[in-house]
Amino acid sequence: MTETKSRSPEYRMATGALGGLRKALIHDAFAYRPMSPLRTDGPLIRLLPKRIRARAAWAPHGLVVAAALIAFLTGIAGLDFPLAKVIAVFPAVCVVMTLVRPVGAFWMSLLLTPVTAVVVGSGWPWGASSFFAHLVVLVVVAARTGRRTAGWMWGFTVLLGTVMENAVWRPGTTTAGMAVSSAFALLVVAVVQIRREAEREVTVQRTVTAVERDRRTLLEERTTIARELHDVVAHHMSVVAIQAEAAPYRVENPPPELEQAFVTIRENAVAALTELRRVLGVVRAEDYQAPDAPQPTLAQLDGLLANVREAGLETEKTITGAVRELPQGVELSAYRIIQEALSNTLRHAPGATAKVEIGYVLGGLGLRVVNGPPTGPVRPSPGAGHGITGMRERVAMLDGDMTAEQTAEGGYEITVFIPVQLARDPDEPHESHKAHESHEALVEQVEQA
Repeated sequence: MTETKSRSPEYRMATGALGGLRKALIHDAFAYRPMSPLRTDGPLIRLLPKRIRARAAWAPHGLVVAAALIAFLTGIAGLDFPLAKVIAVFPAVCVVMTLVRPVGAFWMSLLLTPVTAVVVGSGWPWGASSFFAHLVVLVVVAARTGRRTAGWMWGFTVLLGTVMENAVWRPGTTTAGMAVSSAFALLVVAVVQIRREAEREVTVQRTVTAVERDRRTLLEERTTIARELHDVVAHHMSVVAIQAEAAPYRVENPPPELEQAFVTIRENAVAALTELRRVLGVVRAEDYQAPDAPQPTLAQLDGLLANVREAGLETEKTITGAVRELPQGVELSAYRIIQEALSNTLRHAPGATAKVEIGYVLGGLGLRVVNGPPTGPVRPSPGAGHGITGMRERVAMLDGDMTAEQTAEGGYEITVFIPVQLARDPDEPHESHKAHESHEALVEQVEQA
């Protein structure tokens, strides 16, 4: 039985290096990869006039073509025989080729180095034209690919120069100059790429953080509303169930139909309460403690106004109509809406004054909170901007209407109407006269008991 030995770390390192080489410089080396134009919303292009922004997006392409022209002019300068002038064209072609086939342009420039060195004869292994062209090719290809490709290209460049120096020694070789200048140029490109990647990563993280923060704030607001809804509805359903269970014992010799009616009421109330706790009770965190004090209502509005006055917000309250007791959910939502509106005024309109108007009308409750323009310095608000959304959800839960808009004076106005069903007049006949008579008789029996 032969033992299977694991690969050594050196072998795995060599395999990984060869795999990186294949991916960077060999796989689809001559694939067609055209250079994309710059974005017209970049920090520098935005400073240009609009009519030339579209043209400025092609500035990198123009710089590459200009570098190719410089390489060509440098190559033919001082040459008298035609073959050398023809060979001098190829370094410029390699530079232009980086616009469409970057990795292939590097291989072409690298393989043409010995040819240009032998034919042209100026400089070994890189003359002035081929030196400049190959350096431009390295920079452009590294900028278009990545740091790994840049490292491999630099290694092959230095290896080629070293082999050519050892094969044919000539005075004034340029391998050391190419190694140092290309290393510096590629290092600058790598630093720029790292900086851009860091900026993109920071932008992505900020975007994700902002989205998660907004989502968390919105979920917290909805959870708060669900908890308050649970507290209000569960309280009333519990009262209904308890009263339905106790009512038959308060009547002497109740008829069987009455007892069965109370049993049915209690069973339905308990079933509704159980279902309510099952659906809405999941929103409670394990460490959430229900408030011991009653939920705030409009009766505690003066205390809220006193608190915001202490914070520096001058407020004025106006009440119209006959003040009456409203359902607990309406009272709580109205209080929370006014509280959020005043908080927004403190955050977004420092130094302004606010007016709170409450109207008890025939069909419901009207609210209006309006503030003037800010008179102090406006600072960025730490909130996530979901206050208005929370108000709309509260109003929608009660089938109401809400508008939130800026005023002509530069302030902000929030108007809310919450419908409230009027209590039935005892003297008004019910649609079912028989049920009404049974209810009155039941109430009379309970009072007598």
